[in-house]
Amino acid sequence: MARVKPATGGTTGSGGPSGRRRGIFGVVRKRLLQLLLVLVLLPPVLTVIYSVVPPVSTLMIGRYVQFLWVDRQWVPLEEISPNLIRSVITSEDSGFCENDGVEWDALQDQVEALSEGEKPRGASTITMQTAKNLFLWGERSYIRKGLELPLALMLDAILSKKRILEIYLNIAEWGEGIFGAEAAAQAWFGKSAKDLTRTEAARLATALPNPRGRNPAKPGSGHRKLAGTNLARVQGAGPIFGCVLGK
Repeated sequence: MARVKPATGGTTGSGGPSGRRRGIFGVVRKRLLQLLLVLVLLPPVLTVIYSVVPPVSTLMIGRYVQFLWVDRQWVPLEEISPNLIRSVITSEDSGFCENDGVEWDALQDQVEALSEGEKPRGASTITMQTAKNLFLWGERSYIRKGLELPLALMLDAILSKKRILEIYLNIAEWGEGIFGAEAAAQAWFGKSAKDLTRTEAARLATALPNPRGRNPAKPGSGHRKLAGTNLARVQGAGPIFGCVLGK
């Protein structure tokens, strides 16, 4: 009996147009899942690396890509003046040693303010700012703020408080192309970060919210007032620096 040759060239088989479309969609979906997995795993992997390797911020990377000038001189925390450490913690995150990377009460207050039509005022901790500088972008948005929370919790879980502060003080922006405490101290006061006085440290700390608009060497009246308030708060802060200064 003669065999009947199967029909070929149909439009519904695995080799037809619909089959090819399914194949393309399958490949795209696979690649998207792989990309998502990389995006999820990359921050913790980098954080483990950053526990021993000096990192750079996304803003610094952006400037490198654009061939813009960057001044950053990494120094260990022990070579940064305790005056600056105290002033930055007091100014940016007085609960740094106690929180888990997020100030939940402050965050709730800002969410309530937003729901009442008021303008929220940040509520970022030092750890959240470090997460933003390491992994996210600079422009403010609710998406970025939402991403900061899990990244800050991750940083706090993997790194010590000393290392988080050390990273922050070495990647924070203190002027156009000026990153880190050492570069800032050299640029604004012509000295090493370990030699900063209380007044100089207060001016640098209170310049952080607006690093390109405030000149620590020649502060305006408003900046001077902020620095004076910072000095007074540092004096009355009590033992809030124990996790990094040991006292």
